[in-house]
Amino acid sequence: MGQPFVIQLENRPGELAHVTRALAMRGINIQAIAGSSAGTHMCAMLTTDDAEMTRDVLHSMGIPFVEGDALHVEVEDRPGAIAELTERLSGAGVNITGILVVGRRGSMLEMAFTVDDQAHAREVLGLPAVHTLTPTR
Repeated sequence: MGQPFVIQLENRPGELAHVTRALAMRGINIQAIAGSSAGTHMCAMLTTDDAEMTRDVLHSMGIPFVEGDALHVEVEDRPGAIAELTERLSGAGVNITGILVVGRRGSMLEMAFTVDDQAHAREVLGLPAVHTLTPTR
């Protein structure tokens, strides 16, 4: 899954269509999208196949957005599983900035989160740290 972007739009007809058409016109494929509105604003979390070009399109359109590395987790597909996961993060002071169910496999949900402190979230959830490989000469 690609780089997640959380965008903020005015809550009126055509706003999301305008953004998705602009991405399509640049040949950018949306891999996942979820959204919701409250009052006069709507937020959408999306991933695409080209983060750099997505960033350029959003900047050129003046669309406010935040981006972050996705934290991928699997949780049981049962009542309360997502509540338990989000409570563990909030109890540790980790703020969730985006959440998306990206698939199901058997009795498990595959989820992607963006958070304000990925290293701490990984520690809280017992996930391995992300290692950046530095090329050697």
